[in-house]
Amino acid sequence: MLDFLKTDPPVGPALKPQTIAEVGVRQAVLEDLALKILYLSGSLSILELSDKIRLSFEVANELFARMRAERYCQVTGMKSNIPQIAITSEGRSRAMELLSHSHYAGAAPVSLESYVEQTRKQGVQNVSVGPADVKRAFAHLVIDDKTLAQFGTALNSGAALFLYGPPGTGKTTMAAAMASVLAVDQVWIPYAVEVDGQMITVFDPAVHKRISDAETLSQDDRWVLCRRPTILVGGELTVEMLDMQFNPITKFYVGPVQMKANNGVLVIDDFGRQRLRPEELLNRWVVPLDRRIDFLTLAGGRKIEIPFEMLVVFASNLDPYGLVDAAFLRRIQTKIKVGSITDDQFREIFRRVVQDREIAGDEGIADELIEFVRETMKQELRSCFPRDIVNQICWEARYEGRKPYLNSESLKRAVEAYFLPRD
Repeated sequence: MLDFLKTDPPVGPALKPQTIAEVGVRQAVLEDLALKILYLSGSLSILELSDKIRLSFEVANELFARMRAERYCQVTGMKSNIPQIAITSEGRSRAMELLSHSHYAGAAPVSLESYVEQTRKQGVQNVSVGPADVKRAFAHLVIDDKTLAQFGTALNSGAALFLYGPPGTGKTTMAAAMASVLAVDQVWIPYAVEVDGQMITVFDPAVHKRISDAETLSQDDRWVLCRRPTILVGGELTVEMLDMQFNPITKFYVGPVQMKANNGVLVIDDFGRQRLRPEELLNRWVVPLDRRIDFLTLAGGRKIEIPFEMLVVFASNLDPYGLVDAAFLRRIQTKIKVGSITDDQFREIFRRVVQDREIAGDEGIADELIEFVRETMKQELRSCFPRDIVNQICWEARYEGRKPYLNSESLKRAVEAYFLPRD
């Protein structure tokens, strides 16, 4: 993994709490959570309870003492001088009652205040990116220096970016390359956040790439050290995905897509083709894009304020002026048009595709394809054409049980299969 960002090591959360008072979450919330874990896990040692609730042994021991005083658990033996505990009938009844309200029985949450403070500390606006960083991240793409400089400027802004241009010009690939510049950096992500006794899960293994070898005994285990996240959403995006996701079965919340993307990159791909209309997104995100705060609503109607600390990339092949109004475009600080490519760029992309596939062929096939696109199809050159045409040639060869070979005949069959004929 390249490590070329000019950032300091992440300023982590406070050290592991040694008392319930230091946890920053109400004692009743922690006691209820510990009892549910004990009910679901069966007999545990206090050390095992500490591991499951992600709190220090000292805090777990305090919670055990409280549960024991309430006759919710009892000591069943000793294991390496550590009490082995089990739930009582009274504790079982209480745990079942708690589980009827919420099935959450994972790591102890952090407070909303702690989450806001930590997220602000590691915002994307604090990252400094240089030309070498951008060139390394985009090395696998064929892009001119002007466009690379635009990407570098956008990364240093930490503000929203609009990528627009016709289909097949590499907008999604470029957005992913941008995200990879930030992904080498490290941030702290909480397992869950607690608000008024409600649990909101944030850490998602499918999104957050954990750096396990960086963990220490002194850290607060309710936080996970991860790479800056990258989330890509396309046509499936709905307005419901932008608010708290309450599961009626588990009865706790899952943080919305922008909360999981905090301190990273959120790519809205094919913008304008979502089930969510651009106007709806405009109304929903005018304040977040401008003030870097978002308001989320809990089931009871309470609104909470969370940071909106991410680089948002809108990628679209539609006309920006036909999508959103001027007020929204103003809040997108950088606009980069990704259009057609030059003949030399086209040849270089073609060469790289052929080299990666290890395909033999005649000389001048790239020029034949350029001539066909320009003269026959009357289209501009797009970066997707070399890959797509070579794919057609490889698929045909696989069907016929032979090695692919680039020549005029195979190219002709490929373009006939790929391009729609012009009347």
